[in-house]
Amino acid sequence: MTFDWSAEEIRRVGYRAVDLIADHLVNLPNGPVFRPVPAELAMAFRSAPPPATGCPVDAILDDVARDVMAYPFGNGHPRFAGWVNSPPAPIGIVAAAIAAAMNPSVAGGNQAAVHVEHAVIAWMAAVLGCSPGTGGLLVSGTSAAAITALAVARYAACQQRGWDVRTVGVHGVPVRLLVYATAEGHSCHQKAVELLGLGSANLRTVPHDGALRMRPDALDAMLREDLAAGHLPVAVVASAGTVNTGVIDPLDAIADICAQHATWMHVDGAYGAPAMLLDEMRDQLAPAARADSISVDAHKWLYVPVDAGVVLVRDPSIMRNTFSLVPPYLRTDGDAPWFSEYGMEQTRPFRALKVWMTLRYFGLDGYRALIAHDVAMARALAARVRAIPDLLELWEPQSLSIVCFRARGTDDLNRAALAELQRSGGAFVSSTMLDGRFWMRACIVNPRTAEADIDALVTQVAQVTSAVSRRLHGE
Repeated sequence: MTFDWSAEEIRRVGYRAVDLIADHLVNLPNGPVFRPVPAELAMAFRSAPPPATGCPVDAILDDVARDVMAYPFGNGHPRFAGWVNSPPAPIGIVAAAIAAAMNPSVAGGNQAAVHVEHAVIAWMAAVLGCSPGTGGLLVSGTSAAAITALAVARYAACQQRGWDVRTVGVHGVPVRLLVYATAEGHSCHQKAVELLGLGSANLRTVPHDGALRMRPDALDAMLREDLAAGHLPVAVVASAGTVNTGVIDPLDAIADICAQHATWMHVDGAYGAPAMLLDEMRDQLAPAARADSISVDAHKWLYVPVDAGVVLVRDPSIMRNTFSLVPPYLRTDGDAPWFSEYGMEQTRPFRALKVWMTLRYFGLDGYRALIAHDVAMARALAARVRAIPDLLELWEPQSLSIVCFRARGTDDLNRAALAELQRSGGAFVSSTMLDGRFWMRACIVNPRTAEADIDALVTQVAQVTSAVSRRLHGE
């Protein structure tokens, strides 16, 4: 075993790896959607000791083909509609390999990876209509983006009151620091609130309306009440497409209220923000550009391989003040700040290349067509659910590319039917709770999904529901 491979060996192994990738991508639709790892294989992975001696590369690739690639998550399959996990665009797979070959740390410096990331940040800001001067960086995903954005919001809120939270910490702030979101907001924001030392007790739940959208009047009343009580609102988290139902909060009204109360507005656009490219969605989503910060996951609805999250901040100087450890007296106007000054990571992978290459490959027009296709497939699924009201009911309003539905009957019936559907390998959807009831949930973010797959999904749901119903009733 040697560290240095010849060009010939790199090509030989590379060609074999490409063959595995090609076979996986092309043949995935021909197999079951869900292929659980056999118990004995799972145990072998978990119990094997670290290898004492090296193993030939071809034997390793044999094992990868047999024991790893044979049991994927399923998200590349056209009948996978579980979570918000898109298939990777092949151009992104190529980009990920190139980035791995270069293997830079994109903390900063005058290297190509840094300039590519600046380009991606500028492109994403332009796509979302953000104001000139918006900055940001790439992170692993919206969970990291939430921690980053809310840390900046915490710093900014305390700075307004003359408190340096970086020095005194949250225990040195003499008032309650509050964050606001609806119950439909993603759980990553609660994690962020907890990790930032604010405490989940200070995450205020804003009531939503019957369509699960944040109620601006309720938000306004809560902010007024909390400010009058001497508390400090840190941020309001609004959703540009929740992961439960795809609902879009009334972003314009929320932005007005945040501006009135001088409170940071963060928009979770992890899933839904790219739909801003569609004319029919623009009016609902465009006000996201008014936010102080916004997150988008390119590995969701832009089909980039995981991980590729983006966090944008309207005023990057506050972001730098939140994280930078370069003393202010060493900064000059001619400095080119390092990305590591704007976030938590010092060693940063070259995430930007796969976003940059994929954006260049499809272009905005290409993305409009791909996203519009996913929306159309979701609407086709909703229409098929509506067409059999004696068997299924649809959660409305249906939004973006998420469709929530359930079988007519009990939650126990729906849970059992979902488990049966997932095990069948014919289709895969996930679940959620809405208004205290159990719903099946389909999220379509796959350009390969066709109407035939939608028909197959509904047929599978009908079959397993009938079978489970008979079994529950002892028939």
